[in-house]
Amino acid sequence: QVQLVESGGGLVQAGGSLRLSCAAVGRTASSYAVGWFRQAPGMEREFVAGVHWTGGPTAYANSVKGRFTISRDNGKNTVYLQMNSLKPEDTAVYYCAASLLFGVSDSNKYKFWGQGTQVTVSS
Repeated sequence: QVQLVESGGGLVQAGGSLRLSCAAVGRTASSYAVGWFRQAPGMEREFVAGVHWTGGPTAYANSVKGRFTISRDNGKNTVYLQMNSLKPEDTAVYYCAASLLFGVSDSNKYKFWGQGTQVTVSS
């Protein structure tokens, strides 16, 4: 069993930055790939970024490439999502999730989910 807790969301102006954290609790937490997803009101949940359990390979949605950076610190069992040059269309609830598969965009492949953190970008 793996528990995930997100933090770091908030309100920011367009062009600003936020860093989200996803803290994992569980004996096998470091064995899972982690993905960040987001869901805006009335929209489907979409894949944002993913990181391999080793912290090496990463994957990004085209909409965030060059602006967002995912990383992980297995010593702290924490995955980060650094978000720069934020746009109003980035406004959503952001979730982290754990999967045995790296970089998959299908949310059904993720076994454990956090509760989400709200990110609001004002224009």
